[in-house]
Amino acid sequence: MQTVILAGGTGTRLKEMTEFIPKALIQIGGRPMIYHILRHYAHHGFTNFVIALGYKQEAFKEYFSHFDEINNDVVIHTGQRGMTCRDETLDNWKIILSDTGEKTMKGGRLKRIEKYIKGDTFFLVYGDAVSDINLRELLAFHNAHGKLVTITAVHIPSRFGEIQKDGSAVTSFTEKPDNAHFINAGFYVCNRKIFDYLTADENCELEVGVLDMIANKGEMQVFEHTGFWKAVDTLKDMGELQTIWETGGAPWKTWK
Repeated sequence: MQTVILAGGTGTRLKEMTEFIPKALIQIGGRPMIYHILRHYAHHGFTNFVIALGYKQEAFKEYFSHFDEINNDVVIHTGQRGMTCRDETLDNWKIILSDTGEKTMKGGRLKRIEKYIKGDTFFLVYGDAVSDINLRELLAFHNAHGKLVTITAVHIPSRFGEIQKDGSAVTSFTEKPDNAHFINAGFYVCNRKIFDYLTADENCELEVGVLDMIANKGEMQVFEHTGFWKAVDTLKDMGELQTIWETGGAPWKTWK
């Protein structure tokens, strides 16, 4: 079972950081976002990854070329060549790094890595969010309904007070009401037939057009996740995740 990670965007709303490094390499708790995502999937037994790169793709290749040394304790053998990494939990991962174009939209990126997908079903995830989604439950849900795509939805409470009015007269005011709404969490399971809806053109978008078409054909189901989920879109988001990490309450953390 392979996992495709879309990590090619420019992260314009985080330009203070992404001017220097790609968004998925921004660190939370001393580890890049993409490391957190990899460990999440590996925790559930999924260790075969295809990462669709674009913006500053060379930074990912540099990071992963030293992945074992960066993410583990090492033993240096003086007088000898080489070193030994001291964490067997990272053994046997397979990570394909594919440059899918600096300006390519998500749909085009996905189509361009089609050649690496071997099975009929694969995970698809965005490289800018962490969650405690039970991935085996997500996969079981997908397999049970037999549709083309499963999309994970999370509840996001309203950030603002709600006004009820009659003409120009306010009839009631509710501070941050509980009428939460669903948003796309960016954790998918897809059947490979999704590639039939995509083109390798750099302007092929995923959410607008492709997923609309699949949904209209009745080929999409939603998996509701009520646990933790948070995306990093702004410096504020980054700071909030860092605070959660530092207080020891990171529910997505699956390693010691």
